[in-house]
Amino acid sequence: MAFDSATFELRTHSQLPSSADLSTHQNESVEALEANEGHSLPPADGGKDAWLVLLACFMLEALIWGFPASYGVFQEYYSSHDFAGESNIAVVGACAMGIMYMDITIMFALLKYFPRLRRWAAPIGLTVVCLALGLGSFSTNISHLILTQGIIYAIGGGFAWAPILFYLEEWWVQRRGFAYGTTMAGLGMSGAILPFVLEWLLNNYGFRTTLRVCAITFVALNFPILFFFKPRIPLSQTSHSRSFDMSFWKNSNYLILQSGNVIQSLGYFLPAIYLPTFARSIGANSIESTVTVILLNAAGFVGCMCMGVAVDKYHVTTCLFVSAIGSTFGVFLLWGLSTSLPLLYVFCIVYGAFAGCQSSAWSAIIRDTKQKKRGADSGMVFACLSAGKGVGNLCSGPLSEALLHAGNWKAGMAYGSGYGALIVFTGTTALLGGWGIVAKRVGWL
Repeated sequence: MAFDSATFELRTHSQLPSSADLSTHQNESVEALEANEGHSLPPADGGKDAWLVLLACFMLEALIWGFPASYGVFQEYYSSHDFAGESNIAVVGACAMGIMYMDITIMFALLKYFPRLRRWAAPIGLTVVCLALGLGSFSTNISHLILTQGIIYAIGGGFAWAPILFYLEEWWVQRRGFAYGTTMAGLGMSGAILPFVLEWLLNNYGFRTTLRVCAITFVALNFPILFFFKPRIPLSQTSHSRSFDMSFWKNSNYLILQSGNVIQSLGYFLPAIYLPTFARSIGANSIESTVTVILLNAAGFVGCMCMGVAVDKYHVTTCLFVSAIGSTFGVFLLWGLSTSLPLLYVFCIVYGAFAGCQSSAWSAIIRDTKQKKRGADSGMVFACLSAGKGVGNLCSGPLSEALLHAGNWKAGMAYGSGYGALIVFTGTTALLGGWGIVAKRVGWL
């Protein structure tokens, strides 16, 4: 996740300011703040404080997003134990991720309008998250889980995460692509560890104890790092503007790249939800099926780090095209042809690395958008991109249920397993998600 980087390609728009001009303007603003404050601000893009803030962002990302990203383990357990036979089990995970992606827009606006809330947003949001998990442990049907583990969790998680949009912009200026790529890699790291832990807890203690343990763990791991999660610029010196420039919605660059973001997200979440169940269908045991989610998220960790560096060097459409081609190849040729676990595991690695890094390219989308609309608020652009991904996530729950009921295809391998429609849909959306490079070639970007 990144905002406008200080380094960008000028291309044909000679009327736009150079990166040096932007950097100079930014440095002059910081110097003015230092003069007004009477002392130097902590250094950006390095130094102990900047790295500690980045660590705090990494940990918040890891636990807030890592838990719903591992919902495939809960999905497999709920389907075969306490809630076997009930419909809409996939909606729980879709609500947790989808609503959280979408409510960041509201949370960002709230924290911009009431800047003093920023220091309190993370502890309040984490408290709500813990409450959601605790209440979820008393659920007796899927509707209760949708409300608690899904909706309430998403509200608390979005509020706790939103200050990152303000703090990383202050602490990381020249290397924002790297900073946001590193932050988002936290999801991949936790997604590679949590499934094993959740699988063990669920099988040994049931979902009620598991949710309560997760609530306690959130307190133990997240609250200590909040001591390092702080702004760089004193609140008295930050802009108190409460208006939003939404004119970027009229910008063709933003609309084209946002459309690719929404299309890709329609199918992106489906493998994480159904891979454990699919693995069971080809003979995997509970541990072997959980490995699919672990590999998916672990590869996403690497992908996010690489994308964060790449978007600071290459055009965003090129990066998104590489992501789309790699994802499409993985879905059609690896998942679609899977009849054994080794090939399925290879798919998890390929898909996780190429598809899981797509959000790390948002930094470059924001950068390009601000080149065309200088008044656009970086945080609001990011929040709208997040909302776009949330739309796809929310749709993926009921959509996946419909795809699974599309009937068995008369085809071989995974295409004829009952997951054929879901596989083809995921691959198609992955390919169309990178259509921005075509728009660039024909001159629309």
